[in-house]
Amino acid sequence: MRHLLSVLAVLILGAAGAYHFYGDDLAALQRTQPGAASSAETRFETMGDLRVAVSVAPDPPRVGENRITVLVRNANDEPVSGALVRTVAEMPAMGAMPAMYAPAEFSETAPGRYEGRFELAMSGEWPLGLEVEAHGSGRAVARFDMATGRKGLRNTATAHGASADGDSAGAFFVDERRRQMIGVTTGEVARRRLVLDVRAVGAVTYDETRLHDVSLKFDGWIGRLHADYVGVPVRKGQPLFTVYGPALLAAQEEYLEVMRRGDGPGRAGLAEAARQRLALWDLAPSQIDALRARGRPEAQVAIMAPASGTVVQKNVVAGSAVTAGQTVLRIADLGRVWVEAHVYENELRFLREETPARVVIPALPATVIDAKVAYVYPFMEGASRTARVRLVLDNPDGLLRPDMYAEVHFALDVGERVVVPEQAVLHAGDTRVVFVDLGEGRLRAVRVRTGLRTRDWIEVLEGVAPGERVVTSGNFLIASESKLKSGLSQW
Repeated sequence: MRHLLSVLAVLILGAAGAYHFYGDDLAALQRTQPGAASSAETRFETMGDLRVAVSVAPDPPRVGENRITVLVRNANDEPVSGALVRTVAEMPAMGAMPAMYAPAEFSETAPGRYEGRFELAMSGEWPLGLEVEAHGSGRAVARFDMATGRKGLRNTATAHGASADGDSAGAFFVDERRRQMIGVTTGEVARRRLVLDVRAVGAVTYDETRLHDVSLKFDGWIGRLHADYVGVPVRKGQPLFTVYGPALLAAQEEYLEVMRRGDGPGRAGLAEAARQRLALWDLAPSQIDALRARGRPEAQVAIMAPASGTVVQKNVVAGSAVTAGQTVLRIADLGRVWVEAHVYENELRFLREETPARVVIPALPATVIDAKVAYVYPFMEGASRTARVRLVLDNPDGLLRPDMYAEVHFALDVGERVVVPEQAVLHAGDTRVVFVDLGEGRLRAVRVRTGLRTRDWIEVLEGVAPGERVVTSGNFLIASESKLKSGLSQW
C-alpha cells in the first residue's frame, strides 16, 4: 500500500510540475492573483484546459481528518461533471523518517463539485498535488503548499511559475523555510587546479637486473654443496659447490698437455684456446693458474659465486646429477628491490617515468618511502584491466622482502579543471545530476557529464559553468522536491 501511494504521489505531483514547467500548453497558462485560496466558491485558477478552485476544511488544516473540495469548470466557465479527481498530500522523507502520504477519495456531490477526505498523521509541511482529468474538457495539474496550522492553500505553480525560456525552464521553488528544514547549502562551480590522489596496490619483487642463475655448460654430478639452503648469503668469488664432469676433467688434461709441450711453433695459440675453454666453463683465472702450477687435474672442481647476494632458489642436493644448461642455483642481490604496482587504465595517461610516488609497506608500520616511477609497462593485464608500474627502492638493511604487500600513492597534478564540490553530484544509475541555484528560491536539476574526481572535487565536462552555484547538502531531499515539482522523470 505504501509503495502504491508513493507511486501515486510521484505521478500526481510529478505530473503537476511536468505540466507547469514542460507542458506543451504552458504558453496558454492563465494565472489569477497568487495567494491563499480563501474560498473554493470564489477563487478559480486556470490550470491547463480547466478552471479549478480548491479549498480545505478546517482551514488551516489539522492533524487528523480534513475535508477537501475541488470545483471544476471548463473554458466556458461551465461546471464539468464526471471528471477524475486525484490528490495526494506528502510529507517528504527526513533523515531516518520515511515519506508519508495522505491521499483523498472523491465523490461528485453536485455538477462540477468534488468532495473528499484525507488524514494527516502529524504536524508539518504537507505539499498537496492535484490532477484533474475531464473527458472532452481537458486536464489540469497543480501543486499547492499546505501545512498544518497555516491558513490557505498556495498554488506554487501560480506563485512561482515561469516561462519555459532561459534559466526558468525546469525550475522549481523551495522557500527559505523549507531550505532551512532540509539544511540546504550551496557551493560555487569553479576552475581550480586538480591533483588526483591515485592509490595503487602492488608488491615488492626482485630487481631483475640483479638476479644471477648458476648453471653448468657440461653434464656432471654435484659433490660438496657449500650453498646448501635457500636464504644463505654468498659473496662474489665464494665457492658454491664442487662438481665432477668427464668433459671438464678432459678439458683440464688437454690444457696441461698443451702446457707440457712448451712454446714450439703454434703452441701459444693452442694454450690460449685450452685456457679459454676452461674459462668459458666458469673456472676462475686463479683456478686455472692453480691447475697449471699443480700439474694435474682435479676430479671435483669448485664453482664460484658470480655475484654477491642471497640464494633464493636451489634445485640440487649433494650428489645430484645435472645436465648442461640446468639451473643449479639462483642468487638475488636484495640491496635494491622493485615495487610493481597495478594502475587502472583510465589513470595511466597521467603516469610517466619520474612521476613522484610514496610507497607504504603495511607490514612495516610508519614506513613511507619516497620514490619515482622507473618504468610503465607497455601492455595491460587482461583479467584486471590494469598495467604494471615499476618503482626502484634501495634496501640496504634488507627490510623490504619480495612478495611483501605494498601501497603506492601518486599525487598527479592534472592542471586546471572546472569542478564542483564532490557532495554536489547525485548519482542516478549512469546519470549525474546537480541542482543549480537560480536565486529567489528557484532551483533547477541539471544533468552533467563528469570526468576526474578527487576526495573533495568532481570535474564537470558539460552542464554547468564557472560562477554558477550548486546545492552541496540536502541533495536527496531536494531530489524529492525536484521530482515532485518538476516531473524530472528523465533522471
